[in-house]
Amino acid sequence: MPVSSVRDFGVHIDSDVSLQTHVTATVRSCFAALRQIRNVRRCLPQHALLALTRGLVVSKVNYCCSVLAGVSGHLLDKLQSILNAVARLVFSARRSERITPLLCDIHWFQVKVTGNVTVR
Repeated sequence: MPVSSVRDFGVHIDSDVSLQTHVTATVRSCFAALRQIRNVRRCLPQHALLALTRGLVVSKVNYCCSVLAGVSGHLLDKLQSILNAVARLVFSARRSERITPLLCDIHWFQVKVTGNVTVR
């Protein structure tokens, strides 16, 4: 029986190779981890919180990121929202605050598309 998507080495591949399923699964698992980390954030110093989020959340975004070359800007925006949420959690920032200075403080770049290559 044909299926709409398969997972190989942790990468979900759609039947149309749009990687919509992969990005959706990554976003879902990252935000679930962030919800759990949010419960213990007050018990941890900022450097430990940053290390925890890098290990449990950012590593999921970075895993097999080379397969994301050429995906739509909409999907990259979803991945960027994870990095933004991590920065807000680490710095206890409000959603209305500018995110670029926070990303610069932890030496992260915004996800951008240049041609067919994803730059991080």
